[in-house]
Amino acid sequence: MKVIVGLGNPGKQYERTRHNIGFMIVDELSDHFNIPLNQTKFNGMFGMGHVQGEKVCLLKPLTYMNLSGESLRPLMDYYDVEIEDIVVIYDDLDLPAGKIRLRQKGSPGGHNGIKSIIQHVHTDQFKRVRVGIGRPQTNMKVVDYVLGRFTDDEMISMKEAMERSVLACEKWLNEPFLNVMNTYNS
Repeated sequence: MKVIVGLGNPGKQYERTRHNIGFMIVDELSDHFNIPLNQTKFNGMFGMGHVQGEKVCLLKPLTYMNLSGESLRPLMDYYDVEIEDIVVIYDDLDLPAGKIRLRQKGSPGGHNGIKSIIQHVHTDQFKRVRVGIGRPQTNMKVVDYVLGRFTDDEMISMKEAMERSVLACEKWLNEPFLNVMNTYNS
């Protein structure tokens, strides 16, 4: 089984914020794969289905960003999922808005959701789709920026990033992640 995890914060006040791009992409994957997110367990909302002969689980941790690992770890244990069968989608301040970057491993880079996952899965060797949200152009605090909503102009490039992320995840179901990286990191 392949698990695709999108990071974000639950609740109406966080919908469509920069920090919730992972949730937004999992929602897009849910529509694209026709896998409804209709189950709650493991401190998360998830759905299961089959895509191109592969069993797929889509997960949105409901633990709030900083505790994301508390949702992923129990799901991994329950379904006996190996770390190589997981991809995590999240926002990245260090990439320009709308740019995506796939990685096979790495440090959290200051991202608390990734820190939590590393802490709970005991490795940084998991696949990621980093989605650029850029940095604030003013003296705005980073926390206010990431918890702010996308502007209309930003949403144009974010929609493209979301589409590319969905296609990258779909490609990963049947191809080695390195091939997916070579296609989508260009």
